[in-house]
Amino acid sequence: MVTVDNLCVEFSARPLFREVSFVVGDRDRIALTGKNGAGKSTMLRIIAGEQMPTSGTVTATKGSNIAYLPQVMDLAGGRTVMEEAMLAFEHIHDMQASIEQMNAEMSRRTDYESDDYMDLCERYAHAQERFQMMGGLNFHAEIERTLIGLGFGREEFDRPTSELSGGWRMRIELAKLLLRKPDVLLLDEPTNHLDIESIQWLEQYLVQQAGAVILVSHDRAFINNVTNRTLEISCGRVWDYKVKYDEYVRLRAERREQQLRAYENQQKEIADLKEFIERFRYKPTKAVQVQERIKQLARIVPIEVDEVDNSALHLKFPPCQRSGDFPLIVEDLSKSYDHPVISHVNLTIRRGEKVAFVGKNGEGKSTLVKCILGEIPYEGTLKVGHNAQIGYFAQNQAQLLDPELTVFDTIDRVARGDIRTRIRDILGAFMFGGEASDKKVKVLSGGERSRLAMIRLLLEPVNFLILDEPTNHLDMRSKDVLKEAIRDFDGTVIVVSHDREFLDGLVSRIYSFGGGKVREHLGGIYDWLQQAPHTAPEGASIAVRSAGTASSNELSCPTRGAKGGPEPTSAAASYAEQKAQKRALKRLEDRVKNIEAEMNEVNAAIAILEANMDGSDPSAYERYDRLKKKQEQLESDWLEASEELENAKI
Repeated sequence: MVTVDNLCVEFSARPLFREVSFVVGDRDRIALTGKNGAGKSTMLRIIAGEQMPTSGTVTATKGSNIAYLPQVMDLAGGRTVMEEAMLAFEHIHDMQASIEQMNAEMSRRTDYESDDYMDLCERYAHAQERFQMMGGLNFHAEIERTLIGLGFGREEFDRPTSELSGGWRMRIELAKLLLRKPDVLLLDEPTNHLDIESIQWLEQYLVQQAGAVILVSHDRAFINNVTNRTLEISCGRVWDYKVKYDEYVRLRAERREQQLRAYENQQKEIADLKEFIERFRYKPTKAVQVQERIKQLARIVPIEVDEVDNSALHLKFPPCQRSGDFPLIVEDLSKSYDHPVISHVNLTIRRGEKVAFVGKNGEGKSTLVKCILGEIPYEGTLKVGHNAQIGYFAQNQAQLLDPELTVFDTIDRVARGDIRTRIRDILGAFMFGGEASDKKVKVLSGGERSRLAMIRLLLEPVNFLILDEPTNHLDMRSKDVLKEAIRDFDGTVIVVSHDREFLDGLVSRIYSFGGGKVREHLGGIYDWLQQAPHTAPEGASIAVRSAGTASSNELSCPTRGAKGGPEPTSAAASYAEQKAQKRALKRLEDRVKNIEAEMNEVNAAIAILEANMDGSDPSAYERYDRLKKKQEQLESDWLEASEELENAKI
C-alpha cells in the first residue's frame, strides 16, 4: 500500500531520520510513537506528500488515496455543517462521469483480447468498486451517521460553521476525511477534540471500516483499541513492532536492556583495544599487532542506546489545611442560557473523594464547574465546604501567566522547600527540558502554556482540585506523572476529562452529563462504560465490555420507565448458543495469543542479533535470514487469526 524506502530527513544539517524503511499494508493500523521532537508529525507530512524528505522515497500503490488530518489546520467558514460535510463527495460526479465515459468506450470497442482493452476493463472495475464504496449518489445517510457518530445533533446540521469552536470544526474535517474512505488514513492527535462517546465511535469505525491507518496519539486506551502495530522513532531510526502499544512498551524495555548490555560489552572491547594500542604503540616488536588493533577499532560501529529517562519522578502537592467533611454540596441547581443547560442537579462530594465529570461536549460539565467557582449565576443551592481552598485548571488559565517571565522563573516563584532543587526535573517531565526552560512565556505555544499552568497548579497549596481537560497537551509520561500526583493527593478532586486511561484507577465515582441531567455512577470509568451502553451516540455501534444493565442514580428529577431501567432485548441468544460462541471466541483468542507469544520471542531474537552483528560471524546472517522469514510467516498467521477473531466478535 505505502512503501517508505531509505528515507533521510535533515534540519539545519541535523539528521532527524536516516535510512528509514518500512511498508504499510492495506489493513495495518499503526501507532507512530516516539518522544516529542522525534519527528512523528514530520513523518506523517512526508507520507501525505506535504513535505519532501532530504533523500529517499515514499511510494503508494497506483490509484490509492491518502488522507491526512494534522493537529492544526486552517478552517474555512461560510457554510453550514451539512454543506461542509458534503464537500467530501464533491468528486463523486467526476467519478460518475469517468465511469460513464469508460463504459461508452468499452461498448464501442471490439478488441476484446488486447492488453489495452483488458487494462480498460480493470480500470472500469476498480472505478465502479470505488464508486460503490463511496456510496454512489446515496451518500446523505452516510454523512448523517458520521456526523452523529462524531457528536453532532441533527438540529446542528444547518448551523453555520462560523459559529462553532475550533474543536467542533476539526470534527467536521475529520468527518470529511472518513467519508472519503481513503485507502490510507493519517491522523495526528485525532482525539484531542472528542468526548468519550465520539472516541469510542471513532475506534469502532477505524477497526471495522477503515483501510490502513497511521496515527499519532497520547490517548493510550485509544491506540490500544485501534492499532495492531507500533512504529517507534528513536535515535533517527524506526523500530517496527507487530503488537499493540502496551505490548510494545514491554518489548521496548527488553530491547533497551539488550542494547545496554551490547553497549557495555562494546565499550569494554573499545577500552581493551585502546589500552593495548597505548601500551605497545612505541614497541617495534608489537607494531603489527598495534596496527591490527587500530584497524579493528576503526571497523567498530558504535551501538546506540535509546534515549529514555528512567529517573523516577514523583510529585506531591504541598501540605494544605484540612477542609470540612463535605467540600461541595449542590441542591436542585439549574442553569439556562437561551435554553436549559443543566436542571435540578443534586450532588454531594465528601472530603478526599476523586470524581469525574463525563459526557458530550456542550452538555454542561464546564457550566457546573463555573457555578462551583462562582463565575456565573445559577438557580438553586450550591455550598462550598468550610476551609475548602480550590485550585482550578482550565485551558484559559494559561492566559494568566506572566509573559515576561521564563519557564523556569514561572515555576521557581511558586515552588517551596525541597521542591526547588528539583524544578528542572519537573519541567523535563512536562516536556520543558534543556533550553526550553529558559524560554519566555510570551513565545510559548498555547499547548506549552497550558502545560506550564498545570505545573504551577501542582505546586500550589490547595485541598480541592478542579481540573478541566488536564491531559489535552500532555504526552504519556507527563500524564503518568500527573496521575500519580493526583492519586497521592489527600484532598478532593473533580476531573473533567475524556481520557479513559487517565481516569482509570483514579476516580471512584462518575457524574455523567446528558440531556440537561446529571447522573451519579458508583465505580470507575470502565464500570460506567459497561453499565451505560445507552451513552453511545446515535449511529454508533459501540462494543460494550459486558452486557450488564445500568444501575445509575439519576440526580435530576428523572423520568423512568415502569421498572426504572432499560427494556430487555427481545432477541437474546439462547444459553447454549452463547456458550458455543464463547468457546469459539476463546479458541480464536488463544490462537492469537499463542502466535503473539511466538512473535515476541522471534522479535527479541532478531533484536539481539541486530545489536550484536559486526560481520565477524557469517553464520549470524544465516540465523538472521531464517528469523526474518519466520517473522513474516508469523505476521501473516497473526493477521489471518486476528481477522477471524474480529469477524467472530461482530
